[in-house]
Amino acid sequence: MTTHHRGGDTTTEVVGLLLAAGGGRRLGGRPKALLTHRGRPLVEHAAEVLRAGGCARVHVVLGARADEVRARAFLPDCALVDNPAWERGMGTSLRAGLDSLAGTGARAALVSLVDQPGIGPEAVARVLGAYGSPESLASAAYDGVRGHPVLFGAAHWAGIAATATGDRGARAYLKEHAERVALVECGDVAEAYDIDTEADLAHLE
Repeated sequence: MTTHHRGGDTTTEVVGLLLAAGGGRRLGGRPKALLTHRGRPLVEHAAEVLRAGGCARVHVVLGARADEVRARAFLPDCALVDNPAWERGMGTSLRAGLDSLAGTGARAALVSLVDQPGIGPEAVARVLGAYGSPESLASAAYDGVRGHPVLFGAAHWAGIAATATGDRGARAYLKEHAERVALVECGDVAEAYDIDTEADLAHLE
């Protein structure tokens, strides 16, 4: 029989954190959350991937046209977090998302980006499996190169929030603590492309 530490279990201790606030500047100002993928808004697909990968709870950070996203996207049982400062970059969304986890009992956040539909439940499940404690730091890797999703134990949230600026998010923090980041190879089950430009829209189905 497997015993879970401190009586908890991974699915309740790790909360999925989906960053979906981007305005799609290079996509003619179309918010990425509302791009259509497989017949529904991309934000719905991305939230479902986190759930299918093992996250029992999902917090979704909204920014660009947040009211429209709320109206058009079906996000049952997700906590929707508004980031009024979304235009200042992804770092503000990461901070808003981590702030929303305070007091929830979450011991780690599994962070994913709305504009990476090539990353599915298998990659999420692998990175989730690297969780051991609030001290955990783990990241998906693609042929050895760090990417998303990324897992941040709660012990790191304050440090990440203090250094998350512009579009860099947690990059500076992860670089500084590189020797502690467990890299989880996902290149065999996922593709880490972003939907940033008109040409990238070809990846959507």
